[in-house]
Amino acid sequence: MTEAAQAAQAAADFGAAADLVDDAAAAVFGVNRTDLRILGLVSEAGTLTAAALAGAAKLSPAAATTAVQRLVAAGHLTRTVDAADRRRAVIALTPTAVDLIEGVYGPIAKAGRRELARYSAAELELITGFLRRGIALQLAQAERVRTLVQPLGRRHPGD
Repeated sequence: MTEAAQAAQAAADFGAAADLVDDAAAAVFGVNRTDLRILGLVSEAGTLTAAALAGAAKLSPAAATTAVQRLVAAGHLTRTVDAADRRRAVIALTPTAVDLIEGVYGPIAKAGRRELARYSAAELELITGFLRRGIALQLAQAERVRTLVQPLGRRHPGD
């Protein structure tokens, strides 16, 4: 196997391992992967409007609303009226969800920082560039794959 093939395999294996962590985290939270992604988006942002959350999660407003309702009922999110614009809802994590996120992902972040401390500044720059280009590639491919979705009964291009 060439070095490039080994690197590609390692990147794929890393993604698969991250998926296993997220599967385990979803089980801890008692949610599905879409709901876990929503919790991550809200955690990263601090608060989001319902519309911003739908856009960030790439969900329809109705699907986002349903997911938020599930997460509010599960005790992971709060949904309040925006004081500045009463027509908007503001979504935030509950303290319990913050604690769960820290308990699940905090040790992973700490272990990751320990692992990164082994590398020089030049190596970290290379790793960061590789990861950023990989993220851009994956996001572009996700968009490409979304265009392949056809109504039921229709064949995909190339079939």
